[in-house]
Amino acid sequence: MSSETRAAFDDPELLERFAELVIGFAANVQPGQVVAIGSEIGKEEMTRALAAAAYRHGAKFVDTSYFDLHVKRARLLYAEEDTLDYVPPWYGERILELGRLHAARVGLTGPAHPGLLSDLDPARIGRDQLPAVRETGIVVNERTTNWTAVPCPTRPWAELVHPDLDPEEAWVRLCEQILHVCRLDTDDPIASWRERAETLVGAAERITQRRLDALRYVGPGTDLTVGLLPSSKFLAARFTTVDGIVHLPNLPSEEIFTSPDPTRAEGVVRATKPLVLGGSIIRGLEVEFRDGRAVRIDADENAEVLRSYAARDETADRLGEAALVDGDGRIGALDTVFFDTLLDENAASHIALGHAYTMCVDEADAAKLNDSTIHVDFMIGSPDVSVHGLAADGTETPLLVGGAWQV
Repeated sequence: MSSETRAAFDDPELLERFAELVIGFAANVQPGQVVAIGSEIGKEEMTRALAAAAYRHGAKFVDTSYFDLHVKRARLLYAEEDTLDYVPPWYGERILELGRLHAARVGLTGPAHPGLLSDLDPARIGRDQLPAVRETGIVVNERTTNWTAVPCPTRPWAELVHPDLDPEEAWVRLCEQILHVCRLDTDDPIASWRERAETLVGAAERITQRRLDALRYVGPGTDLTVGLLPSSKFLAARFTTVDGIVHLPNLPSEEIFTSPDPTRAEGVVRATKPLVLGGSIIRGLEVEFRDGRAVRIDADENAEVLRSYAARDETADRLGEAALVDGDGRIGALDTVFFDTLLDENAASHIALGHAYTMCVDEADAAKLNDSTIHVDFMIGSPDVSVHGLAADGTETPLLVGGAWQV
């Protein structure tokens, strides 16, 4: 048990170091900004450290919003069925107002109460998507806020990830892993992230230059072709706001991604990692696409949760993102299922049902993108899954094989 690992999340001094990386680099909070922190009951210590760092960086005001999963459980148990998809209007209006203020936003990921909803009806869970709100996608596409999502370790999460370890050992191990994947174990984490970002930006640019017509994912249980739009371009998770503020929307981030043609997805894909959605864990997920729509969603556990999400609106069963992750990132090498989309999606190539990012296409193609109320990533990549690019004439070029870039 290393003293550094303990210090990272038990010692206020190194917790402050983490908060400084998040606020000063990933979110890149500017003097005079309003800063919104989306947290959860059980993550108070990290939230307070982030708030303090934001004020040190000159924040005008820090607004913390705590979601309570126990209250959501009560709603799912007792509320009328036809009220479960109701979202009070001020939830979405808050996000839109943060965009109008050109605020900074920080979200804390990682389950604080894993398994709390596991005994409930998956169909009811799928109807209540809070704390997610559709307005977040609008603000992201408008690029008015500098934002980031970061993992916040909790002891219950540690026991979920490392059930074979003693609870204290599990806590130390999870902290150690998060310390590592966020590159806080390097002499200069910011320099390390900048170097990694340059690598990913370079890969995105090289693939974009090929003007591919489609991507094809092939592996055990997977043969899926995802069509691209004429102007689809790949980006790395290093964004710039309309005000010129560079920020890292995910910390850690190991992906490059694009927005596909929502009418062109054909084949079957098998998830390579569990998906945590609405407080439930979906294992053994398999999805079949035809004419762009997910026509079959099966799983060993909790398939009905994703089916409910995919039925949320007219285009929720179509794709909004296709992402590639190479084998040089720090998350995949740990060979650990984190049951947290932020970490697991940056360990493996993935696709997402629902809302697409307009920043990935030119204005002429923006109206063709999927505009849905959901955005659900699930992981489909592994060293055994290869990704090829298809040209308009059918020529196939390897892009990612055995976790290594081929371009």
